[in-house]
Amino acid sequence: MQKVISRIHARNLKRLVVTTIALFCLIAESRTALSQSGSVAQPATVRVDATPGHIINSFDPDSALGTSIDVLSRNDINKVYTPHIVQESLSAGWGPITYRNNTELRMAAWHWTEDGKWSDGAHKSGYFTGSTELKEPIRYILAYALPHRGFATSGDRPVQGPNLTYWKSNPYLTSKFTGESDSQHPQWVIVDMKADKPVSALRIVWASPYATSYHVEYWAGTDALDFDAGPKGEWKAFPSGVLQNAQGGSVTLKLTATPVTTRYLRVLMTESSNTCDEHGSDDVRNCVGYAIQHIAPGTTGGSGDFVEVTHDPGEKRTSYTASSIDPWHSAEDVNDGGNYQHSGFDIFFTSGLTNNLPAMIPVTMLYGIPEDAAAQIAYIEKRGYRIGYIEMGEEPDGKHAMPEDYGALYIQWATAIHKVDPKLKLGGPIFEGVNEDIRVWPDAQGRISWMGRFVAYLKAHGRLSDLAFVSFEHYPFDPCTISWKTLYTEPQLMKHILQVWRDDGVPKNVPLMVTENHLAASLTGPMTTIFAALWLADNVGSFFEGGGAAFYHSPIQPQGVQNTCLGWASWSNFVSDENYTIKGYTSPYFAAHMINLEWVQHRAGVHDMFPSSTDIKDAEGNVLVTSYAVHRPDGNWSLMLVNRDESNPHSVRVVFEDSKRASFFSGPVTFVTFGSEQYVWQNEGPNSHADPDGPPVTASLPGGPQATFILPKASITVLRGKVNGLK
Repeated sequence: MQKVISRIHARNLKRLVVTTIALFCLIAESRTALSQSGSVAQPATVRVDATPGHIINSFDPDSALGTSIDVLSRNDINKVYTPHIVQESLSAGWGPITYRNNTELRMAAWHWTEDGKWSDGAHKSGYFTGSTELKEPIRYILAYALPHRGFATSGDRPVQGPNLTYWKSNPYLTSKFTGESDSQHPQWVIVDMKADKPVSALRIVWASPYATSYHVEYWAGTDALDFDAGPKGEWKAFPSGVLQNAQGGSVTLKLTATPVTTRYLRVLMTESSNTCDEHGSDDVRNCVGYAIQHIAPGTTGGSGDFVEVTHDPGEKRTSYTASSIDPWHSAEDVNDGGNYQHSGFDIFFTSGLTNNLPAMIPVTMLYGIPEDAAAQIAYIEKRGYRIGYIEMGEEPDGKHAMPEDYGALYIQWATAIHKVDPKLKLGGPIFEGVNEDIRVWPDAQGRISWMGRFVAYLKAHGRLSDLAFVSFEHYPFDPCTISWKTLYTEPQLMKHILQVWRDDGVPKNVPLMVTENHLAASLTGPMTTIFAALWLADNVGSFFEGGGAAFYHSPIQPQGVQNTCLGWASWSNFVSDENYTIKGYTSPYFAAHMINLEWVQHRAGVHDMFPSSTDIKDAEGNVLVTSYAVHRPDGNWSLMLVNRDESNPHSVRVVFEDSKRASFFSGPVTFVTFGSEQYVWQNEGPNSHADPDGPPVTASLPGGPQATFILPKASITVLRGKVNGLK
């Protein structure tokens, strides 16, 4: 222990020396710039439109700037929820926290408590509802594989289980629970053969309940399942692919005399036999929807025999995407290995990680039941834990759920949760990190926007008021193609996607929230270089400039480094070893410091954001310095300036303009900067680290009309002070 303390003291002493030297250099450089304007390029102008009526956004950092925590191993949970790690995690300055639901992401049921009841108590199976009784604190949340996933592989790396049986659709999407005709929520299975194949027949082995009315269709086009870029083509029914009054069982359908070459087939089901599955008739959920044991495309040979589609060596195997999955499971389906748990709500709320602020929490919806979601909320409120927002489900677009199906579930869950507490703020859909609209196959009116159709569904059912916020994730870049110029695109990407959701019909009074966020959805080297710091500052600034309401960066806990396509990196603000000993900080940690502890003021109240801009561009027209201006509750004006020029510093003067006059910083200006002069990532394999590794440099500089400020190359700089004539 003494050796560890000595290393920490040595590191802090080194930082103090480096910071002191940098501070003297900074002051000297700034004074030289003020007296000898020729030593630096002629100052550019940062213009702030300070007209009182021109506020573009208002936000309170204690509800608007947060972080997140995701799935962990059992050992990780034991290490993360300790006073030292919690203290370090909070030191980045983020306010509230959002709890991510990786279990539902991976097509599994979660038990927020193991204390509860099964719908089939005798066999410990069926549909599980957690108990609201206050017993021993909950430390771990376990995942349960879904047997009725069957052959379906849609989703993100489904949690494996020992008892996969057949595919069955979600009973909560049937008329028994939606109050609508089953034809309003058609269920489907898509067969993806991974390459174009000739098809003239299909073999289906139905389980119960089976479809009495269904279509067998082929996709004419490309990318039938690409909801991010948008499907390109249309579904067409085979000549003999429309079935009425079907009887189930094992059937071989001769769909066409001449084979059709296609990659995708779809079985679209609109009417059920409503016969009960193998679990019996005691529970109506066993007797609604659709179930398939096996499905295979093929052709008919010369003798009329069915010949299943085959794959050449090296070809990918056929996969099956389903519209929904029945959340039925049993105690035997538990995934209780030590490497995959979620934090129990008791340890989550009592550890200090919530920063004594209301937390955003999830409820499972795609693979859960409304009674269990309501019980979870009742339990949390019984404990006296503070809930800020509730996210409903997890990434339905990534599971190819239809917007009307998500909407039908949303209404049922909202009804159950609001019976517990009508004041709770519910939202979603928690889209995957995309830069464009989510586009699906057209409905009867030709509408293809996922969000637009979801909003329309809620509105048509008189339930739009249940949508208290819209949330989405932001992972804007391909992890292996990031270059320095990629940095220039972030403000436009963020503001564009915010506008997309509004154009889709999200009402202006419904807040937009980024609830999970990083450079890319996969780990990549730039996540720990100075690139990530500049990106994060631009990310946050452009989000609020575009009208966003709450921003959560991911994740809060320390992690080790791993090799990636662009070098060694960590997801986290901190680099740690396997024992969670923090070995150093990453650039997003220092960017968070600049955002949360310098630019804005936590525990203070609402900040007003005003338009600001610079005219510093490169030869290709890329803006090299971005600017984000807020008027803080303490009366200070605070500018966050991001110099995205990798090689050159820039000199700026700042003018605040309103309809009456031009004003300037008056009195001392707090100048804080962090960039490539304070932080360099050393890519040294498992021993990768930053050297130097911060911290930001602070100085007090004079204001006034002639004040000039030097923005170091590749840096984030905050200027903060009073402005003469502006309150």
